[in-house]
Amino acid sequence: MSVPQCGDFALTRIKGLAGAFVAAGQALVGDAAPVQHAFVYVGNGYIVQAMPGGAEKIRLDEASEPVLWSTGAFDLTAAQRMRICYEARSLVGTPYSFLDYASIALAHYRIRPRWVREFVADTGHMICSQLVDEVYLRAGVHLFDDGRLAGDVTPGDLYKALRPKRVASTDRDLRRLARG
Repeated sequence: MSVPQCGDFALTRIKGLAGAFVAAGQALVGDAAPVQHAFVYVGNGYIVQAMPGGAEKIRLDEASEPVLWSTGAFDLTAAQRMRICYEARSLVGTPYSFLDYASIALAHYRIRPRWVREFVADTGHMICSQLVDEVYLRAGVHLFDDGRLAGDVTPGDLYKALRPKRVASTDRDLRRLARG
């Protein structure tokens, strides 16, 4: 495992039915990935994560084992790292919302009535990946530059940001890519 720095985020797996639910939802919106959860390292052995009981600050060794850390993936200044940690700690207690999954799915399918845009962007409730994206945004770091709605992010999106797809000769989409 790499040693995280303050402000780095980790991606993890969720076991059981909850993990299967998140994985299926991500696959339905085109974000299939081997991860279903994300959290932010806030230093001194602690993380902040969104959970069904609300965002919480717990010890890193009590969290799900990281599959992938963002360490080194983004050129963050010391001030940005401090701000990310501050913002993450300030969100402890923020309610979790299972409805965010439905609104994110609608946004992914470009179904964006006003209520969907407002619900996805509302920071009064968050899933884990929204918390990560939000604290980075508050620190002035944009993880995505694709025009997505604020809050329109899954753990699969974060995984893709850390591991961009490489096209190889064995890629099934190679013919489609070659033909335009």
